[in-house]
Amino acid sequence: MAAKSDVRTLIVDKDHPCWDTHGMYYREFPSDPNLIRYYTVMIINKAPEHMKEKSLLEQQVSEVIKNAIYHGNRKDKSKLVRVWYSFNDIAKVIIEDEGEGFKELEQWKEFKEARDQAFAENDPVKMMQYVSFRTEKSTDEDGGNSLFAAVEYWNLGLIYSDKKNKVCCMRRFTAA
Repeated sequence: MAAKSDVRTLIVDKDHPCWDTHGMYYREFPSDPNLIRYYTVMIINKAPEHMKEKSLLEQQVSEVIKNAIYHGNRKDKSKLVRVWYSFNDIAKVIIEDEGEGFKELEQWKEFKEARDQAFAENDPVKMMQYVSFRTEKSTDEDGGNSLFAAVEYWNLGLIYSDKKNKVCCMRRFTAA
């Protein structure tokens, strides 16, 4: 199910097979930042224990919901976050907000490439330039780094819709 391109980055592909929601659970939530943990627990309760990996699944699902609420819907409680999820052979979560989409996606990919290069060169001065991805839209609430962890965690990819306000996150777990 992984795309042919590098799955350790962000992909935009409106035709990717991940968009098939047949057999998935579905929930809608108002964009209330105070309820992110509650929404997350409702979703991951469907996951088998071996997928929870010491709360890493919970952390990653929480971050994607948080991004939809904070960045997509701008904490507007009248706007919904839609979530499709399944935990069969793989963990698959699709999250859609009502926002304008991740307009800085290409900028983030370029930043990540330069960051990866700085770390590969083991150059501390250069690495300090790439500590956190920030844009003019970033606020004090933004950590700026959750996508770096997400790219590593969701090992089958982070696939965005054309509008970039909907993302499919997928992870295959190794046998215990």
